[in-house]
Amino acid sequence: MAATKSKPKFASAALQYTYDRYIGQNPKLVQEFEEEVINADIARKIYDLRTEAGLSQRQFAKKIGTNASVICRLEDADYEGHSLSMLKRIAEALDKRVEIRFLPAKRLKTA
Repeated sequence: MAATKSKPKFASAALQYTYDRYIGQNPKLVQEFEEEVINADIARKIYDLRTEAGLSQRQFAKKIGTNASVICRLEDADYEGHSLSMLKRIAEALDKRVEIRFLPAKRLKTA
């Protein structure tokens, strides 16, 4: 039996159709899609943490020892350069901690 990754399920039929048609079974495109989802998720988490703390990008940058253009880049869903050291600086500035977890890959068994 071969194991394949389960495809995402979207609430929108249009998004599901688009994913199935243009990404679907192409392993390279699936991997690229998953990487983009991760980048967007990290960017959103950084944005949420900053706004929940009531900080502007400039104020946030000052707290972590960088400049506002770096914060802007970190909050961009297309940015691929998130580093653990920067995430730790962000967490420390907001009295948080970074937690890294390894989860089982979602796999479906096919006959």
